[in-house]
Amino acid sequence: MTAPPKAPGWRIGRLAGAPVYIGRSWFLVAGVIVLLFGPVVQRTLPELGVWAYVVAGAFALLLLVSVLVHEAAHALVGQACGYSVNRVVADFWGGHTAYDSRDSTAGRSALVAIAGPLANAALAGLGWLWLQQTDNGIAFLLAAGFTYANGFVAAFNLLPGLPLDGGYLVDSLVWKITGSRGAGMIVAGWSGRLMVLLAAWWLIGRPLLAGEQLSTTSLLWLLVLGGFLWFGASEAIKVGRARQRLERVRVSQYLTPVSVVPAAAPLTDLPPPTGQLVLGTDAAGQPVGVLDPTALRSVPPDVWGATSVSAVLQHLPAAWVVRATPEDDMTDVVIAMQTDSLSMIAVRGVDGQVHGVVRAADL
Repeated sequence: MTAPPKAPGWRIGRLAGAPVYIGRSWFLVAGVIVLLFGPVVQRTLPELGVWAYVVAGAFALLLLVSVLVHEAAHALVGQACGYSVNRVVADFWGGHTAYDSRDSTAGRSALVAIAGPLANAALAGLGWLWLQQTDNGIAFLLAAGFTYANGFVAAFNLLPGLPLDGGYLVDSLVWKITGSRGAGMIVAGWSGRLMVLLAAWWLIGRPLLAGEQLSTTSLLWLLVLGGFLWFGASEAIKVGRARQRLERVRVSQYLTPVSVVPAAAPLTDLPPPTGQLVLGTDAAGQPVGVLDPTALRSVPPDVWGATSVSAVLQHLPAAWVVRATPEDDMTDVVIAMQTDSLSMIAVRGVDGQVHGVVRAADL
């Protein structure tokens, strides 16, 4: 028996049905924030003493709220666009929202991408209003940190390169212009690499040419954030190239004809054996499974009239049906196979017609 997948962290609730987690790595981030921000609070408000680190902990919690609001914006807009949201996680890299976006369009992808930075911009606006109500002290420090942090996160995420949200906007734009999601991911991935090179120039090349000493803090930021962005951009380019290959292959090239029969019909309605797969469909015409020859042979012929086709079907999950036509490319079919570990995909058009199946073995 396969063990259930390990949870990505501590579940703190649900958002529109999707579980929300604080990743284990986030506590490392919180510790770093406390160590870095604590001395700043001590220098600003020396009368606090060690309590300055408690204030730094409160700032870490405010940043956690910012991350969760950012990801919640992605999740809620994604759900409004028809995506199935699987989970929301706050972790070492800020956070991520996992969702099934197989039926996405360039417009929907752009809407989901922009939602996160806009949420942080809104939080920065609230922080600015909070800042106007305080003159000094703990509240002022927290308000200032909250405002500037959310403003930075909004601006940083809008940089035009994957894996940042701004990269998804570039991806969507190229996708809309060319009609190729693969091309969009490749362009946005190279744009992400360019962002890393520009950061390296600003933090290393520029100071060296000016004869200045390099900042250790800047080098660490470049190593951590630059490495993360470069890796994400490289993965986007690799996936984009794979998608481009799939975009050149038609479903018809791998489509196997099938016979279709209502699952509620008696076995006597089965078509004569021709070697074709037989699919059972529900009342709406949606394929629900494939005829199992072994199960069929176990049913005595004299009770076929009283036994439904559903009783001898190998029932499959709803994700095995992909809406496509023989003229479409293979992208959605292969993504469905990989996402849900399916050995077979039923292809059904928007008109309800079942065109056939694509088998993983044939690929």
